Amino acid sequence: MLDTTPLTRAVDHFADRLRAAPQSRLQRGAAAEALGLARELARRAQLLEEPSAEPREMPDAGMFAAADQITVAGHDLALVLRDEEELAEAVAIVEEAQKRAGV
Repeated sequence: MLDTTPLTRAVDHFADRLRAAPQSRLQRGAAAEALGLARELARRAQLLEEPSAEPREMPDAGMFAAADQITVAGHDLALVLRDEEELAEAVAIVEEAQKRAGV
């Protein structure tokens, strides 16, 4: 069984940083970056679960929900990852998004 702890830790860390960020930082792009990440993680999970289905886009639930959205999407993806390569790619995507968000 694949140990997806690196992904869940990266997602949880980013979510914690978002929750601690001031509203001004969220408004300046951190929340938008997090939503983009959540949508990408959800898209990847859906494609792994149902390769023939068109992925559904995660809705924008507002800047204060962004941390929860990346947590849910990241943990969902962790459940369906198949190998170390997919895991490493997912962790890199989370880390890059966090850097761009500035949190």
